[in-house]
Amino acid sequence: MSLLLLVDLDGVVYRGDDPVPGVAAVLMARANAGDDVVYVTNNSMHYRADYVTRLTELGAPVTQDRVISAPRATALWLQEHHPEVRRVLAVGAGGLDRELRDVGIEVVNAGFAADRMGREGIDGVAAAGAPQAVVAGVDPQLTYLRIAAAADCIRGGARFIATNRDPVYPVERGLRPGAGSIVSAIEVASGVTPLVIGKPEPLLMEQAAHAVRRDPTEAIVIGDGIGTDLAAANAVGARTILMLTGVTSREALGAVPESDAPFAVAADAAELAAILERLAR
Repeated sequence: MSLLLLVDLDGVVYRGDDPVPGVAAVLMARANAGDDVVYVTNNSMHYRADYVTRLTELGAPVTQDRVISAPRATALWLQEHHPEVRRVLAVGAGGLDRELRDVGIEVVNAGFAADRMGREGIDGVAAAGAPQAVVAGVDPQLTYLRIAAAADCIRGGARFIATNRDPVYPVERGLRPGAGSIVSAIEVASGVTPLVIGKPEPLLMEQAAHAVRRDPTEAIVIGDGIGTDLAAANAVGARTILMLTGVTSREALGAVPESDAPFAVAADAAELAAILERLAR
C-alpha cells in the first residue's frame, strides 16, 4: 500500500527563504513511486496557491488540493460539520478570507466590521451582520476595535474557532506575535475558549488525510516540532519522522518521554529517504 506522507513546511521543506537541501527531491521521488504527499502548515496568512508556487519552484510534488493549511482545514471543517454557518467574521489576513470563501462562506473581515463600529457607533454583531462564527488567525493589522468586534459576536452566540494557537512565529528579524496571541486577546475579551483546528490539535491532520481519502492513522507525519508536529501525530495515532532540520535538536528530543517519542529521526534528506524506503517495502 502506498505511503501517506503529511509533510510540515517551514523547518522541513524550507527554512525561511532557503530550501532544506534535498528534501523536495525526496518527496518527488516518493510521489513518483505512488505515495500520497500532503502538506500541512499552521500558517494562517497565506492562500494555497502561494504554497503551490513556492513548492513547484523548489521541485516538490504539489497540487492545490494537497496543501492543507490551518485556514483551509478550518474552512473544510466548517463545511463538513457546520453547514449552517453561512457568514463568518474573520480576524486574519487575506489567505484566511479566501479559504473560507472557497467553500461558499460569506466572509466579513474584522477590519470592515471595526470601521463600521467606529463610523456608525454600533456594536460588533450589527457591524458584522450577525455572523454564525468567528475565525481568528494572524492579523497583521489588528486593532482594538477588531478585537471588540470579534468578542461582541462571540458573546452574541457565534462559534469561536482558532486556526491555531502558536504564540509566535519566526521572521528574518526575530519573532512576531502568532495567531495564539490574537486568539488569547479575543478569548479574554469574550470569556469563551475557542475550538482549535491547527497543530497540536488533531483536526488539521484529520482534514489533511481526508483530502486524499485516507485515514489519519495511516499517515507518516514528517515534521520538525515536538510540541506541534509530533504532538498532533500522536493525537491522531500516526507515526512521526522528526526532522532535525528545523526547531528541534537532538538534546531537546532526549527530553521527550519514551511513550511520546517519534517513530524515527532524520538529520537530513538522505536519512529521510532511507527511512521512507524501508517503510515502503
